[in-house]
Amino acid sequence: MVSDNQAETKVDPRGRIVDALLALAAERRFEEISIAEIAGRAEVSLADFRDAFPSKGAILAGFTRRIDRAALSAGGADLDASKRDRLFDALMRRLDAMAPYRAGLREVVAWLKRDPVAALAMNQSLVNSLRFALASAGIDSEGVGGAVKLQGLALAWLRVVETWLDDSEPDLGKTMAALDRELTRGEKIVGAIEGFERIAEPLAAAAVAACAKGRKASQAVRRRARGETAPPAGSA
Repeated sequence: MVSDNQAETKVDPRGRIVDALLALAAERRFEEISIAEIAGRAEVSLADFRDAFPSKGAILAGFTRRIDRAALSAGGADLDASKRDRLFDALMRRLDAMAPYRAGLREVVAWLKRDPVAALAMNQSLVNSLRFALASAGIDSEGVGGAVKLQGLALAWLRVVETWLDDSEPDLGKTMAALDRELTRGEKIVGAIEGFERIAEPLAAAAVAACAKGRKASQAVRRRARGETAPPAGSA
């Protein structure tokens, strides 16, 4: 029986292109895969390919969005569970969605290690994906602290994925242990960040007030230099 995702892929050129790239990555080095090869495997014209994706990196970003949708649609969060447990489940759902593409992803990860520029470019796509994973677990990712959480989670996720790629156990015991360790480490880092933010907040408020006072003093000096009178009290 054909699943909804498989049926959609058959009629969607974008889906066929994503599948073609991952299939080719399972066969040869990523750098050796040409756009013409991908188009041929996907059975799409180069014109349709160009309409769908501008590059191989963009195809990988499309694959990431496919995994996001599958993981986010797989089930709602258990509201009785802790945020940590909800995040654990959300990330395991991502791995479940990635499982059919493991052979191709093994080469993609190897390629990113060989090409730091590509890895840096793909980092933003990963961070955006993990933003939704955090949101599904009820974890805030806004502001400076949120950005640090996201980047830290992205690095942790890559380490977990490397373990997953070589985990031959049916129950993914090694992968789950690695994810548990990474989340424990992340909790400590996030706790330190949040503690720093609580300390820094009144200092930041004082700095803003000092800057405002300094601007008013500078304006007064300039008015006196021009021979102007001070504005009425309480005026902007």
